[in-house]
Amino acid sequence: MTDHLTRALRTARIVPVIRHPDTTIAETACHLLAEEGARVLEITMTVPDANGLLQRLGAAHPDVILGAGTVLDAAQAQAAIASGAQFVVSPCWCDTVAAACRAAQIPYLPGAMTPGEVLHHAQASAHVVKVFPADAAGGPGFLRALRAVFPDIALMPTGGITPGNAADYLAAGALCVGMGGNLLPAAALEADDEATARDLIRAALNGAR
Repeated sequence: MTDHLTRALRTARIVPVIRHPDTTIAETACHLLAEEGARVLEITMTVPDANGLLQRLGAAHPDVILGAGTVLDAAQAQAAIASGAQFVVSPCWCDTVAAACRAAQIPYLPGAMTPGEVLHHAQASAHVVKVFPADAAGGPGFLRALRAVFPDIALMPTGGITPGNAADYLAAGALCVGMGGNLLPAAALEADDEATARDLIRAALNGAR
C-alpha cells in the first residue's frame, strides 16, 4: 500500500482535506470532488460521523483513496481504519496512532514544523511527513530549505495552501499539498449552489496540474 499511496499522492498533487461541522455539507463536497477528478481525499475526524462518511464514500467511490485526518489517538485510528481509511494523518507525531497504523500496516502521515521533527518522523517510520502549518512555518521557501537537507523524505505541506500558491509548493519539492478550506466551497454548498461549487472545485484542482 505504501508505494501505491506514494504514486497516488504524487499524481493527485492536491489532496482535499475535508473539515466541516455539517456532515451533509462535507459529504456533498466529497462526492463533487470525486466527480471532478479527485482521487485522494482526507476526511478529518472533526467531521461529525466521520467514520460513517468514510464507509459511505468507500462504497460510492471505490476508485478514490480515502484517508483519515486529525487522528489523535489509537481508538480513533483503529475506528477509521475499520471504516475504510487507507492512510492516517495527524497534526503531529502520536505514538499510539503510529502503533495502530503499524499493526494494521496502514501508512502514517504525521505533522511536523521543524527540521528535527521531520527527521524524527521519517526515522520513526512515517510514510510521508506532513509539514504543518506550512504557511506559518515559512511557506514554499521553508519547504525548499527542508528538501535541500532531506531530499529523500516525502513532504506534504498543509495549512494555508491555496489555489494561488499550490504550484509554488509543488515547485519547491512537495510530493503533494493538502488543501482544506481554500478548496472546499463551503459557502456555495451551504447556499445549495452546486454549479458554483463545481466551478470552484474544478478551478482549484486544475490550478496545480
